[in-house]
Amino acid sequence: MASALTSVIIGAKAKHTATVFWFHGLGDSGAGWSFLAEELSGVFPHIKWVLPNAAMLPITLNQGFRMPAWFDLSGLDRSVASNQDKKGILASMASLNTLIRQEIESGIPSDRIVVGGFSQGCVMSLLVGLTSEYKFGGVIGCSGWLGLHDEFPKMASDANKKTPVLICHGDADPVVNYSFGKESAEILEKLGYNVKFNTYPGLVHSASPKELGDIAQFLKQHLPPL
Repeated sequence: MASALTSVIIGAKAKHTATVFWFHGLGDSGAGWSFLAEELSGVFPHIKWVLPNAAMLPITLNQGFRMPAWFDLSGLDRSVASNQDKKGILASMASLNTLIRQEIESGIPSDRIVVGGFSQGCVMSLLVGLTSEYKFGGVIGCSGWLGLHDEFPKMASDANKKTPVLICHGDADPVVNYSFGKESAEILEKLGYNVKFNTYPGLVHSASPKELGDIAQFLKQHLPPL
C-alpha cells in the first residue's frame, strides 16, 4: 500500500477549477516551491497548488544520510541510467497517484490537472504524468530526466499519448547534466509525444524568471479559466 504523503496546499484565490501538483527535488520540501504557487496564484486565481513532501530516505550518493527524496540515488553521472532505484520510484509513484486520485474524486477533472516537478521531482512528474490512467492537462519537467527509460514505453498509458509536455533545462547545470534533459525530450519525441524542450543559457540547477514565465505560459494555454 502506498504510504500517505503530506502536502503544502495553496488554495485557489477564486473558484477552484484546476489543480497543479508540483514535486520538489532531493533534500527539499513542498514549502521550497511555494514561491512558484504564490508568484503565479495572482495570474491563475482558479488554480489550487498541491506541493507534496517526499518521505525521508537514506541516500547512497550522500553516504546513506537520510533526507527528503522520491527515490535513492547512487550517482548523478551516466550511472544514473543503469543503477536506478526502481522500487523507490514505483513506491513514490503510487503515493503521488493516490493524491491525484483524491483530487479527481473531489471533483476536479483530470484534464484540469497539470503535474510538474524539479530535478528528482521532474523524474516523478514525467513518470506519473505519462503512465497515469487519467488524461492530464499537461506535464512539466524541469532540470531532471526520464526515469526508467528502458521500461517506460511499456509503462506509458494511452491516456496521455497526446498530453502536452514541457521540459526545461539550464545548459550550465552542474548537478543534473543538461544532456540528460535533452536526451529525455528526444526519447519522448521519438515515441510520438507532444514535447517542447526549452534550453536556458547559463542557468545552473535552479529556476529562472524566464523559465517561470514559460511555465506560466504553459499553464495559461492548458489550464485556462473556465
